[in-house]
Amino acid sequence: MAGSKFQVKGRVKTDDGWKTYNTVVDASSEQRATEQYYTIIGSKHRLKRSYIRIDNVTKIDGE
Repeated sequence: MAGSKFQVKGRVKTDDGWKTYNTVVDASSEQRATEQYYTIIGSKHRLKRSYIRIDNVTKIDGE
């Protein structure tokens, strides 16, 4: 089954405050997109989930 694309908007806590991030991920559902966002941002910035906030998850229609 082919995945859909989702745009995930969120914030991460840094030493300077909260920084905004927008990421597009391939996932089969909105919940899987959320999990992928936590994985990508957490590993990139070495942050725990408590320092990551998700504001919005939107499905991107056909390409």
